[in-house]
Amino acid sequence: MADQAADLQQKYRQFLDLMPLTLALAGLPTSETRLYSEEQIEARAITVRLAYKVARSLTKECLSGS
Repeated sequence: MADQAADLQQKYRQFLDLMPLTLALAGLPTSETRLYSEEQIEARAITVRLAYKVARSLTKECLSGS
């Protein structure tokens, strides 16, 4: 159980570490005071998910020296 908690904590930390790169890759404008519709929120979430995958892949590639 402690191993699972430690693994989850490590994955969460990695996620947070990649968030600035992820958001930069996503290139989404900030909402400021504007509210988004449910469809717009889902579209933005898809963009962030894809950007996270790219950020994670890029980080692995850079760390492996490829």
